[in-house]
Amino acid sequence: MDCAKDAAQIERAAQGAGVAPDAVKVSAATHVMSLHAPEADLPDIEAAVAATGYGFERVAEGGDAAPAYQDPAYRRALWIVVILNLGYGVIEMVGGFWAGSQALKADALDFIGDGAITFLGLLAIGWSLAWRARSAMIQGVFLGLLSLGVIATTVWRAFAGAPPEAGLMGLFGLIALAVNVAAVLPLLRFRQGDANMRAVWLFSRNDAIGNAAVVVAAALVWWLGSAWPDLVVALAIAGLFLHSSWSIIRDARADLRDG
Repeated sequence: MDCAKDAAQIERAAQGAGVAPDAVKVSAATHVMSLHAPEADLPDIEAAVAATGYGFERVAEGGDAAPAYQDPAYRRALWIVVILNLGYGVIEMVGGFWAGSQALKADALDFIGDGAITFLGLLAIGWSLAWRARSAMIQGVFLGLLSLGVIATTVWRAFAGAPPEAGLMGLFGLIALAVNVAAVLPLLRFRQGDANMRAVWLFSRNDAIGNAAVVVAAALVWWLGSAWPDLVVALAIAGLFLHSSWSIIRDARADLRDG
């Protein structure tokens, strides 16, 4: 998951449709796009954003975002995503300590982050932008601290650690991939829904790449007898997550200030 990358991608798409760089901003905290453009240009902007795989709903001037997740079946699907992500995130974190794998710990952080973000989305239905920003701020700080912890222990293990148990590492990585698939399946019928639905779908789909990276790292650990593949993947995932956490905190502060 990389909220900052996705927000930047949407901003670039809008700019490609003729919007000035300082006239568009996508908050990684509240997932709201602030756009200053003529009404006549909106269809072209919407088409450009849709080409990225995302969409957006218009917000009435002076109002708040329209309630998302209105379909009860979609809410049930999101609860499944929350339970699978948070539940397996804890399991994979324990597995990371058991196998001595930093990559598993970093991947677990991704599961926990996705579960927390989806849970926040469920709780925040009907909340004002200010309260969503405050919640995102707390979440960003918490996930940032977890990221720093994984990075710090990864650096320490680079000097003091033995190679992880490749078999256990690969097993937990394969289970993680299966859990991600299980989380995606309930969302398949909603993948062409509104922006929030589309975002959750894309996050779940893209996370499979991180799971596959853990499995590949496990194979390389077994083949090379070295801890470096595990450490490199761990730093990559944790660093990406730390960048996203900082973007959430930065945008939450901006949302609170502007609001």
